[in-house]
Amino acid sequence: MPASSRAVVRAAKRVVVKIGSSSLTTAAGGIDPERVRVLVDAVAQLRSSGAEVVLVSSGAIAAGLAPLGLARRPRGLAAQQAAASVGQGLLVHRYTEELARHGLIAGQVLLTLDDVTRRAHYRNAHQTFSKLLELGVVPIVNENDTVATTEIRFGDNDRLAALVAHLVHADLLVLLSDVEGLYDAPPGLPGSTLIGDVTALGELDAVRIGPAGPAGVGTGGMETKVEAARIATGAGIPVVLASAERAADALAGESVGTLFHATGRRRPTRLLWLAHATEAKGTLLLDAGAVKAVVERRASLLAAGITAVTGSFTAGDPIDLCGPDGVAVARGLVNFDAEEVPRLVGKSTQDLKRELGAAYEREVVHRDDLVLL
Repeated sequence: MPASSRAVVRAAKRVVVKIGSSSLTTAAGGIDPERVRVLVDAVAQLRSSGAEVVLVSSGAIAAGLAPLGLARRPRGLAAQQAAASVGQGLLVHRYTEELARHGLIAGQVLLTLDDVTRRAHYRNAHQTFSKLLELGVVPIVNENDTVATTEIRFGDNDRLAALVAHLVHADLLVLLSDVEGLYDAPPGLPGSTLIGDVTALGELDAVRIGPAGPAGVGTGGMETKVEAARIATGAGIPVVLASAERAADALAGESVGTLFHATGRRRPTRLLWLAHATEAKGTLLLDAGAVKAVVERRASLLAAGITAVTGSFTAGDPIDLCGPDGVAVARGLVNFDAEEVPRLVGKSTQDLKRELGAAYEREVVHRDDLVLL
């Protein structure tokens, strides 16, 4: 792998680093102080070079196991939330102490994915990160596991890290795992080879992606890391996947792990979250004309083009817009409750104003709140 391929890593001035639970814990399942120390040393070294760093860290649930007397990660959602509640403070305290050795300040940021798709909440999150970085703080980011519902079941901090990288306008995303990088077959199989560079994600179609490591306190796998790379690189951000043990080398631009080169350009951040971080609460079935207007002309969705509605949602929720064949073509934030939409189906804005009042003379989904899938 040519060293020149890592020039983009060495040039990065704002870096998001993500580390998983399995790379932070002991064999017994608790947080390993030495592993945290090694990671923080690597982050501090990067900071000393002039780069800003945002750290997306799993491990809250793992950190809460021992204090609660739990031998392994619980299956029940309530028990996971309890462990996260206890462990999050312990985890951030550990980071705070280790960063203080280098004269650095830690700041905790807990995110719920659905919140950041809403315009006002997104702006607040963006401004918070901007101010923390301006003040020289190292933000420690995690999903708000104590109150999360669907999100905690997936435990997908890889995807969260990709979205945070775009939210903070990062130049680079580094995913630290318990394997050296992406292999052309599960790394335990004889003959499997490390892939040094991925210039187009289509190259991965023939790769047999296996789990990143043994199941235990972590829940992510190689699949989630590749998906995170798709999100980030498609939005113009290169990604390095490397082992946590080689964190310092990876952040320094050494030829370790796998470099996923950027394949796309930056796009409106909030829409990236809408496309990748939400689950649709319902669907609107569109006629062919409405599909063409939404997809080709990038127009807002009007009631006249809707033929049917399913699901239970309220104004502001994400919903999928489906063509006559039922295939989702876009996702957007709806302006009406599910109970209201049947009265609107197939009617023009003039008809809606005359029959229901001026409050209904508006788009069902505005184009600014809509992303094509």
